[in-house]
Amino acid sequence: MTSEADRAVLLSVARNAISAKLEGRRPSPDGYLPPGAERPKGSGGVFVTLKIRGKLRGCIGRIRSEDPIVETVSEMARAAAFEDPRFPPLSSEEFPELSIEISRLSAFFPIAAEDVEVGVHGLMLRLGYRSGLLLPQVPGEQGWDRSAFLSGLCRKSSLPDGAWTNPDAQLEAFTAEVFGED
Repeated sequence: MTSEADRAVLLSVARNAISAKLEGRRPSPDGYLPPGAERPKGSGGVFVTLKIRGKLRGCIGRIRSEDPIVETVSEMARAAAFEDPRFPPLSSEEFPELSIEISRLSAFFPIAAEDVEVGVHGLMLRLGYRSGLLLPQVPGEQGWDRSAFLSGLCRKSSLPDGAWTNPDAQLEAFTAEVFGED
């Protein structure tokens, strides 16, 4: 579990990394730490989600990382702000309205579709060269039940509905510790 102090530091690191890029400053993860803050320990998969007035503005992550958590968060925050192909790069005018959410991922594990718990599990589906991932908070935000969650995962993976039933498909779950500015 991430302590409240480490959560605050990681959110600050994400915000400072985006601000630095907007201002043309060079990336330096330690430079993104608030003054006097201790560097949070650990590594692992992280997604950074950006919203403006409650609407998605960017979301990018890594499912696994051996890098220190501060470096992964700063890199994913910049990527969510400036490299998410669904959105234009974040502008300076949008920055003050930005809300940041961080999802620290657990290890992935195989799961049967009937064992998926909405609001608890995030899912990754792989079949052939296609794959897709949905964070645990997505079905709640969309008002989905388990069936809609699995169908949404198929859409995200560019696979036909029900693809998780294919014997060659790999359905994996994970949990996430989710915290944000709001």
